[in-house]
Amino acid sequence: MRIGISANALKHSGGLERYAMDLVRGLAAAGFDGKQKPAFFARKIDLSLPESRLIEPHRIKVSFLPGKLRDAYFSWALKRARKKAKVDVLIGCNRVEGSEIAICGGTHIGFLRATGRREKRSDTRQIALERRQYAGAKVIVAHSDMMSDELRALYGVDVRKIRVLYPPVDGARFSPVDAAARARLREQFGFKPDETVLLFPSSSHVRKGLPLIEKALAGMNVVVAVAGRAPDKPAANVRYVGYAKNIEDAYRAADFTILASSYEPFGLVGIESVMCGTPVIFPACIGCCDAIADHAKHVFRSGDADDLRRTVLDAIETRRGAPRVSGDAVRYDTSVDSHVRALLDLASDINQKR
Repeated sequence: MRIGISANALKHSGGLERYAMDLVRGLAAAGFDGKQKPAFFARKIDLSLPESRLIEPHRIKVSFLPGKLRDAYFSWALKRARKKAKVDVLIGCNRVEGSEIAICGGTHIGFLRATGRREKRSDTRQIALERRQYAGAKVIVAHSDMMSDELRALYGVDVRKIRVLYPPVDGARFSPVDAAARARLREQFGFKPDETVLLFPSSSHVRKGLPLIEKALAGMNVVVAVAGRAPDKPAANVRYVGYAKNIEDAYRAADFTILASSYEPFGLVGIESVMCGTPVIFPACIGCCDAIADHAKHVFRSGDADDLRRTVLDAIETRRGAPRVSGDAVRYDTSVDSHVRALLDLASDINQKR
């Protein structure tokens, strides 16, 4: 069985591009290497990455087109490219027609609805491509229960076609450290021993809810530590700690991880944080909340500054002198191997029914 993966790029990034990289490593560990290398279709492929040696690369160039036409062209060109590569089952990690397994890490209709943005012509094209992908797929893998709900309610997908598989997280990288190591990390990030630090990992501050956090926590004796892009005009209790390449150390050093996103289909940040021993303060609309045990999360009403402030105060009081989050904070097997085995079972079943 020849496996293919379609993604926007093979490179270090967030979201589904990072997920596609996890799949490449997982397939190699499962024996899909050598002559069985998966065919990887993308707009950009970083050949300097070790993962590039685990795939058969197929670059589909789209840069000659206007940005709004690139998704449709990529999807059209992919049909010929996968046929030439003799792919039996294609895993679509981006919006493409013809993927037997469509990965749903977010829906465009759900995004527009949650953010209150008016639908433009370009949005209509993206939604139409999504609908075609979901209609043609044999199985749609939803990365959260929230995505499963959106697929059924907003796209009319039959529940029998949906499988909920939470995305994998590297347990070797995201793990707790002892008190001494944590103290050293806090010093390294410039956090004082008596400071309550709320880590805000983000490169898109408005979408992740920094304005709401600043409003809710104004005047509070806490530090909102922004890791990622520097905020333009930070509030008095907001501190920029730079782009944290080793984000796991930032999780370990902080007391909480906080987001106030209006739309977050899953939110790997939450899983990574609790795996490092740090509880989260999240709005109810973040998909990963269902996958985090109650003792490791503090949930507030989405978009409600007053409830966010109350939740932060309660969280600080609850955690005062309490131990860090334990290892049973995640409600699923986060290993890449387990996730890839589940995908391969789906692919094998699809291939046998041809």
